[in-house]
Amino acid sequence: MKLIKKFRSGLGRIPLKFTVWMYFMSFTIIVFVLLWLFQILFLEKFYVQMKIKDVQGVAAGIIWSYEHDSGTEFSEKLSEYSFDNELCIEVLDKYGRSLYSRRAMGDCMIHGKENGTFIYVRMITENNGEAIWKKVKNPRTNYDMMIYGCVLGDKDKPDGFLLMNAALVPVGSTASIIKRQLMIITIMLILIAFALSLFMAKRISQPIEKITASAKNLARGDFNTKFEGKGYLEAKNLADTLTYAENELSKVDTMQRDLIANVSHDLRTPLTMLKAYAEMIRDLSGDNPEKRNQHLEIIISETDRLSLMVNDILDLSKLESGRQKLSPSEFEISSKLNEIIGRFSGISEKMGYSINFTPDEERMVFCDVVKIEQVIYNLINNAINYTGEDKQVYVRQINEEGSVLIEVEDTGDGIEEDKIKLIFDKYYRSENHKREVVGTGLGLSIVKAVLKLHGYDYGVRSQLGKGSVFWFRITDVKNPQKSN
Repeated sequence: MKLIKKFRSGLGRIPLKFTVWMYFMSFTIIVFVLLWLFQILFLEKFYVQMKIKDVQGVAAGIIWSYEHDSGTEFSEKLSEYSFDNELCIEVLDKYGRSLYSRRAMGDCMIHGKENGTFIYVRMITENNGEAIWKKVKNPRTNYDMMIYGCVLGDKDKPDGFLLMNAALVPVGSTASIIKRQLMIITIMLILIAFALSLFMAKRISQPIEKITASAKNLARGDFNTKFEGKGYLEAKNLADTLTYAENELSKVDTMQRDLIANVSHDLRTPLTMLKAYAEMIRDLSGDNPEKRNQHLEIIISETDRLSLMVNDILDLSKLESGRQKLSPSEFEISSKLNEIIGRFSGISEKMGYSINFTPDEERMVFCDVVKIEQVIYNLINNAINYTGEDKQVYVRQINEEGSVLIEVEDTGDGIEEDKIKLIFDKYYRSENHKREVVGTGLGLSIVKAVLKLHGYDYGVRSQLGKGSVFWFRITDVKNPQKSN
């Protein structure tokens, strides 16, 4: 196991170019090894096996003709088989006497041999009537001969016997010629394969090498890197994927910089005020209860603002990392909306904002009440921050079949059509931004994360100069009713 792991880890350090070349050359070598084995070492065995099958085929034809043709037709067929296949043929009766004899070779092992046919007939009989074949050497020519014999008719009560003699042509000289040809062909093809494999290896690895070099530039923070995957579909798909990843990383990098800038701006002001009022308490108002309380209230207010900002950042991080889990429970949505809107009464009275709520019939929903509160609170807070000079905000509950639609509308400047798809993105800040009355600027990112966690639809409709409507749909309804 250790050797296998070591080998695999070693493969990971071999360049693709060399790997492709190695596989190509290995394949070429295997092809030539197999070619040499089958053409040289096994040539004679293949030849003998082929000869046996040919003779068996002729024997089958003779047996059929013996059973179906007349004597004259059978004699003619016998002559054809003997001439066409260079076979000496002997047809014997059941006593071993010759009935038909055809001679195709001058020196045969079954013709003109004393007791020759009797020996092979006895071999067939001893083999329970099964066909036999025997390789013998002709003592005069020193050539190998193949003797084939079988019964005619029933194996248990044969009508006669069929003997055939075929010459096995020596393949030594043929193998020598083939060997020389293979040697020349092998040398030529190995040289061609070597050059071709180097070319193919370079051609295949070049797009990967270019993409790797570009990826290193991307890793160094160069988001203008071009990924080229010309030549192969897989390389092009990889280049397209990396280009997409580069664009997404570029967006994230820009958003992160915006976040740092925005958070730094929002943190600087309350921190400066905290320090300033703390110094004022220390130097000026420490002995004046009225002024000291005013300054402490400001410090507490700014501290709450800082705490809210930090909590929003932490909540967003937990939601997007998947560590935040839902805790669903049943609650009445109309009552919850009234309760949340009531929390803005202080801002409404102090700063003149009017939050108009249009409820529908009460519905019992089943979802995470804390997180849905956070969604509604952030949407109302966002509407307050962006509404028009009339300071009007509209909240609507619309009961649908199997769901409840919540809408929060402002009367502000609206959102450009090409910016609507970005409005829920993390770190994005609208160009029509006004400084928040309350909140941290991360509210819509939290809304998106919470609603995605619930699996609820959400979105925004907007018209320039007329305001925007943010909406989401709660589908976990306990007592769904058809809308009127």
